[in-house]
This record gives sequence, C-alpha cells and structure tokens, in this order.
Amino acid sequence: MSQRHIRHKQRRAEKTNAFRCLCSLQISDVEVERKPTRWDVCVISYLETHDNGSHSCHHVPDQLLSPGPGGAVESGNLPPGAQVCPAKTYYILSDLTVCSDSSLCFEMGILKIITDMFLPHIGLSELEDECFSKILPKAVTMFESMMKEISAQVGGLSSQNTELCALLRNILQSLMQIIDALSACVRHVSTFEETPDLVAIRSLPACILKVLMDTFQHCKESEVVYCGRLSLVADLLQGLFKEAYSLQKALLELLDRISLDSSASEEEVSDIVRVIHSLLDICSVICNLDMALHANTWKFLIKQSLKYQSLVEEHLHHADISNSLCNNLLASFHNSVELAEQIKHADLQGVTQSPEHKLFQKTAKMCRFFANTLVHYIKEFKFFLTKYCNCFHQLYLQIISKFPPSLFAPMLPLTLSEELKMAALVPMDALLSQLLPLRHFAEVVLQHELRLSLEHELPQCLLLVNVLSQLTSQPEEVLQLWYTGSQFSEETPRLPLYQAVFTSFRHCYTERKVPVLLPGVMMKGQAQVQVTLHHHICVQLCASVAALPPVYFPVLERCLADAVLQADTQTAVLATDVWCFTARYGTAELCLHHVLLIAKLVKSCTTECYQLSHLGMLLRRMVFLMTPNHQMELVKCFLPCEMENLPVWRHVLLRALSYEARHRVEMDIIALSQKVLTNWQNGGYKLGQVDKVNVVLVSLLVVVRGQSSPEEQCMLSALRIVTQLWLRMSPDQVQTHPVLQYTLQLLLSLSAIFVKNIEPQIICQALSCVDALVSQKCADQLLLAALEFLSSLGTIFVPPDSQSQILPRLTSLFRAVLADRSWLLHQHALEAFSHFAEITNHEEVISQSLSVEETKTKVVNYLSKTVNIQENVESRLERLKIETLIIERHNERLETNTVNVSNGLAAEAVVDSEPHPKRARQETNAEEEYSRYIQTAESALKALQALTEGKAITAKPPPQWLESRLQELQALITRIRAASQTT
Repeated sequence: MSQRHIRHKQRRAEKTNAFRCLCSLQISDVEVERKPTRWDVCVISYLETHDNGSHSCHHVPDQLLSPGPGGAVESGNLPPGAQVCPAKTYYILSDLTVCSDSSLCFEMGILKIITDMFLPHIGLSELEDECFSKILPKAVTMFESMMKEISAQVGGLSSQNTELCALLRNILQSLMQIIDALSACVRHVSTFEETPDLVAIRSLPACILKVLMDTFQHCKESEVVYCGRLSLVADLLQGLFKEAYSLQKALLELLDRISLDSSASEEEVSDIVRVIHSLLDICSVICNLDMALHANTWKFLIKQSLKYQSLVEEHLHHADISNSLCNNLLASFHNSVELAEQIKHADLQGVTQSPEHKLFQKTAKMCRFFANTLVHYIKEFKFFLTKYCNCFHQLYLQIISKFPPSLFAPMLPLTLSEELKMAALVPMDALLSQLLPLRHFAEVVLQHELRLSLEHELPQCLLLVNVLSQLTSQPEEVLQLWYTGSQFSEETPRLPLYQAVFTSFRHCYTERKVPVLLPGVMMKGQAQVQVTLHHHICVQLCASVAALPPVYFPVLERCLADAVLQADTQTAVLATDVWCFTARYGTAELCLHHVLLIAKLVKSCTTECYQLSHLGMLLRRMVFLMTPNHQMELVKCFLPCEMENLPVWRHVLLRALSYEARHRVEMDIIALSQKVLTNWQNGGYKLGQVDKVNVVLVSLLVVVRGQSSPEEQCMLSALRIVTQLWLRMSPDQVQTHPVLQYTLQLLLSLSAIFVKNIEPQIICQALSCVDALVSQKCADQLLLAALEFLSSLGTIFVPPDSQSQILPRLTSLFRAVLADRSWLLHQHALEAFSHFAEITNHEEVISQSLSVEETKTKVVNYLSKTVNIQENVESRLERLKIETLIIERHNERLETNTVNVSNGLAAEAVVDSEPHPKRARQETNAEEEYSRYIQTAESALKALQALTEGKAITAKPPPQWLESRLQELQALITRIRAASQTT
C-alpha cells in the first residue's frame, strides 16, 4: 500500500473517531430505551462509510452513541457533559457544514451543535473561513424559509386548529433558536481580547442584519399577518423581538470595537458601507416599534458614518440617509403636535404624570434628537448633500408653519408649545447656518418663480429674514452668493436677497391684514413687545443695511427701487422705510443724490402711472432728511416757477423745508398759478387749457395745506384764485367733461380749507356742481373731495338770506351720499356727516338728512360704535384669503399693462399735459363743438345773472355799460338763430 493511501486512511479514521467523540455524551450510566432517530441513522451511516471499525478515541463507549429521549443530537440539546476532541474539530466541522437534509430540525440540530460544541474551539483567524462563511448563509436561508412557511400556513390559524397552532409556535421557537445561535457567534467573537478585523468576521454582520431586518418586519406586520389571532402567538412574538433586540445590541457593541484606518481595503470599506445601509433599512422598519431601539440604531449609524467619514463618504447613499432623517423628524414633530392637541382637548395640561404627557415628552425628545442629528449630518457631509437642498427647504417651511405667528399653526398649551419649540424650532437656526454656504440651497430659496402654498408664504418670509440676520457672520463668498443674485446667463437664476425679501413680504397679504405679531427687539430697560410683520422685517432689513459692505450698496439700491416701483402699496411702504433709513444712515450727499434721482422719476411719470404715488410718498419722506443747503439745491434743480416742475412739488410737504426754501417755493407756485389763470382768462377760457389750470391747482393745494394761518399773504392770493375759478364752473359742463370734474375735485378740496372765508354765493355754486354729479356715476376721488367739503360746512353759519338756497341742497346731498352702497364711500359719508353734526349750528339739516329710517339707524350705530355683524376668526381668515387672490391678480394686471415702465420713466418726459390740437380736432365732431360753446355761454350767463341779483363777492352796483353790452349780446343771439334757421 502506498504512503498516500496510508495517510488518507489515517485522516479518515481521525474523522470517524472525532465524530464518535462528538456524538458520545458524558451522561449518567442509566440508558433510556428509545427508537433510533434520523440523526442517529445519519451518524451510524457516516461511521460505517468513513471508518473500518478502528477507533482512535476509546474514552467514549459505543452504547452511549444515541442517548436521551428523542435524540439529543437531533434536538441540539446537548448536555453540559458532552465533549468533543479539539484536535478533530476542523475535520468534523468541514463535514457538518456540507450536510443537508429536508428536515429543518436536522439543520437546526447541526447549527446548534456547531455553535455550542465547535465554535468555542475555533480561533479568531479561522472563524470566517472555517465557520461563518459556511454556516451563517445557510442559517439565513433557513430563517427565510421558516418565515415563508409562517406566511403560507397562517391563513388557517385559529384556536380550534391546535395542530396548526402548535406548528406555528414551533416555527417561532425555531426562529428564536436561530437568533440565539447567532447571538452565540457574537458572544464568542466578543470573548477575544484582541479587537477583530472586519474581514475576520465579515459574514457575521451581514447575516445578522438580514435576520434582524426580517424579524423586525415580521413583528411590525404581525397584526396584519395573524389577522386578529395574534393572541395565540403573542408571547412568542414578544420573545422573538426581545431576542432580536439583544442580538442587535450585541452586534453594534462588537462593531463599535472594530476600527479601520486609512489603509483599509476596498473590501473592508464595502463591508462597513453595507452595514450602514443595512442599519438604515432597519431604521425604516423599527421607526414605529420602539423609540429607544430606533434612536440607538440611528446613533450608531451616524457614529459609524462619521468614524469612517474619509473612507465611506463617497459610497454612502446620502439621499436615502438625509431623506430618512427629514421624514423621521417630520413624523415625530407631527406626532408631538397631535399629542399636544389631544392633551389640550382632554384638559390635561396640568397633569404632568399622565400617560399622554409622558408620551408627548418622549416624542418631543425624539424630535429634538432627529433635528440635531440632521444638523450634525449636514455639517459633516454638506458638500455631498447639495442635490437635496429642496428637501431641507421644505422641511424648514413645514416646521415653521406649525408655530405662531403662522395662521395655520394649531393652538397648543403654552408649556407644550415652548417644549416643542425647543425641540424643533430652535434647531432650525442651526440647520440654516449649515445650509447658507451651499449654492444650491441659495438657488432653491431665491428662485424667481417660487410657487408656495398660502401656508408656507409666511415661513418663507421669516426664513429670508433669518438669512439676513445670519449673514453678518459669514465669509465673503457666502455674502456674494446671497446678496448679488445670479450674475451670468449660465448660472441658475436667483434673486438678490433683498429683492426676495420684498417679494415674499408682498405675498403675505393675509398675515399683514390680520395682522400677525412677532417678538420685537429687546430694548434695555423695556419689556419686549409684540410687533407687526412690517415692523419686524423693517427692523431686520435696517440692521442688515447697517452692516452691509459698501460693495453691495448698488444691489441694495436696485432692490429698493424695484420694490418701490412694484404694484403692492404696503411693500412699497416697507421699501420706503428702508430707503429712508439708508439715506439717514448714509451721508448727506447720498441723501441728496437719491432725492434728485427720485424727483426726476416723479417728473417723468404720467398722472395715470400707478408708480407715481409710491415715488411721491418716497420723495415726501426723503425731503425731511435733507440739509437746508441741499433743500435749496433741490429748489434750484426743479424750479417751482416752471410748469414742468410742478409735478415734483405736489408731492413735497412744505413744512419739511427750511424757511428760505419754503418761502421760495410758495411764492413761485402762487405766482405761476396766477399767471396760468390769467392766461386762461385772456385766452377765452378754452377747455383745452384746463389741464394746465389743474396742474397749478394741485400745487396750490400743497401750498394751502402747509399754511397755519388763513391771513397769510399766500393764502389770500390762493383764495382769490379759487374764487375766480368757482365763478367759471358750470354744473352742466362739469357733467359732460371729465377734465372739469378733476377741476371741481381740486376746488372742493381747496374750498374745504377756505370755507370760513368763502362767500355764500360760491358755496351755492359748489353745491350745485356737486349735486349735478352725485346723481350720476363719477370718480370716487371726486365724491371723497365733496364729502370733505360738506363736512367743513359745519364750521360756518349760513346767512339767513342764503339759507333757502344752501341748506336744502346740503340736506339733499347728505341724504344721497349716506345712502350710497359703496362701503368705502358710505364709511366716509358717515364720518363726514358725524363731523358736520357735531359742530354745525343748522340742526335742521341733521334731522332732514335722516328722514329715511334705514339711514338714521346706520348713523346712530356708527355714532354709538355698534357692530351689527360680528365676523368670526375663521370667516375673516377665509375672506382675507379670497381678497389676497383678488388683489394679487389686480397687481399683476397693473404690472402687465405697464410695459417697460422703468425704462420709460427715464427716457420719456411729458413736457405739456395739454393734448395735441390735431388729435383733439380729429376726435371732435361738429355737434360736440356746438354743445361745448353753448355750455360755456350758458355758464357765463348764469354767473352774470348771479352778479346782477346781488349775490356777488362785493355789494357794488353793476357797471353802467352792462346794459349796452347785454343788448349787443341779444343782437348776437338773434343773428345766430337766424343763421341756424337758414342753414
């Protein structure tokens, strides 16, 4: 026999003896009679096949080969006295790992024997190759097959089907045995003093994590899987979960001991990445099972990611991790909000030991954990997360929207709200500070067409304001990213930050109208107060401007100009506030430069341009900030004595000027007004020249409103001009020509100031003109001016000889305006009538004006401040939301219809407001010309009639030449009639 055959025979004999040693159990000498088991047959067959009867291990008698009822080996329940020859371990183990049988019990027995009898004798260096890589995948397969068996059999489970119930319970017990075997593997590795390499146990984490995943998934779906029969197996499921919980804890402790350095192989890096991703999958399953397990798993996941950051950062699924963190944060946050609402509704705010309150605290703690974890993860991996900034943006908006002052925030108890604020709201500031340097985040937040729901408009505005406050501590490249907006066509379009703030504020119409309140700035020695959204943003903007580097001032100026020129008035007011702060904070020369620029824009605007009111408001406030010398320079640049400059001065409050500048402006405007009026008179009172008269009247009104005493020279001059114009006004002409209606509006406003110095005949003329227009639809501005005039009449006493002409008309007009259906005009009518009634001496006008019971009731309710219909909060919010959409559409129409307004303001100036003669003649036919001249003649004759009846300004008799001139006019009228009959 050759040496080769001899050695082969010796090895085979060693295997047989080692196997006999495995199966020879050191138990009591008492033998129990039983039938041979399948395991016994297998072992005997193995011995007969691999051994010729020569035993090398003689310390175990053969009669103890199959002791114990049921077969000790098959069941895997080997007694403590069972021994195996260590020298023969690897030979037997090699054969055990390749044994296969259709019986799960057979395989379970092998797994149990290997983990209990062989595993303690295997060194760390041989674990993976000799054991783990061979038996653990089979254990996973066995585990999966048992899970499938449960799914297949569970449909027939019932308390009456005891056989199936016993089968399923046996399977669950087998699952627990597999988990116990895996736990034994972890415990064995942990016994080594040396820290194991990941390669030495690489099959262990992967297989265990797969088993854990299946176990937790099965426990999570148990109510659905067992279809209401969960009580039959609940104890085993609970035990299964506990075993899996313990196994995961042991595995994570083992993995925490392992360390990889920069020289780790790709295989090791791949293994640790696979572990992290497997834990992420487990987190998605256990999120609703156990809070502690969920939190600890996430802690370990993040810890491993940071521990091996340089190795794994390019291989991690950052999208899945960040999205999962965001989703878990939102889920715990919404759960906390719901619990707080439940506590409120159950009136358990003061019961801190209630189960609901304890659960709220745990959930809020989880919320804080996920918020801080997300911030930490973004801090370490921010440059791998740029693609997911939209998710972070939406997360920020959703959380902010659930806290005051959001109109969509639930009403929570104060203590719970504060606790939730600390858990979720406070970390949002840290989150934002980590996201600020990311270009993609800036592009998401500052995009041009950011379509947000109404719920997220205010959070977006507060986000931008928070960015403003945090930018002061950021480096230069971050400032440029946010302040300048996109500079090149290849960049993703983004707005400058200041423009985005104004745009977002414009969209918060409902919040501005409510108004929502925010904490104000803490002032030394003063209690903190609540302020409006406008106030809050204005303070933050001004603070930002104060710290703004000079290089970004041109961007700021453009943003302010855009905000003033857009259609929303309150946004323009906010921009005006910031602009005035900028001018005041800067130098006097900067203020002068801005005022001159604004004045040029005002001068270039047409009267129909909606931007004119915004620019005029800005100019009016900016003049207050100018030095006296600079105010005189403004006067010199825009001389009030020139017609084309009057549109500038109509927007200036003269009391803002120094004495020298004010006197100059007043004298120039009075002189120009008188000159224009004289030219109009000398030109035959042509209708085409009325536009110029109106222009000077507007400026004259500014002068008059700025005077404190009616006895000043400029006031007397203005009174003469007003009196002359009233004598030319005809009710019939006013009804026909809109340009004269504007003249009437200005005269009414002027007359309200001069009412104590105006003759009764002028008052009667004014009331006649107003009466002619009230019956027809006219501009609201005209009616408001009429109400101002009517209200002022309460300050005078009408002479007895004029009462019959004035008081009935006054009564009729009050009765008409109080019955107006327009809520705006009706409100002003109530105010005007109330003011008149408080100070008038003509009480009969009051009673006669209230002859209609409905009108009387409205006036009484107004005076007593009675509210007939109290609008509840929900209805008011719904109404404001509807108003928001209507006003937005209106503003969009204004901006759409005004094409290239900004360019047009700088390039196109209106020198003369009079229409071109050719165009006017083309649009006027012969009939209109006849009507116009007849109305002019009729108006003049009526004024002449008033003079001859003794109701003129002076009591002097008519001149002697009047009779002859009247005869000439009569002859002229006769000739006109004759000519018209012949034609």
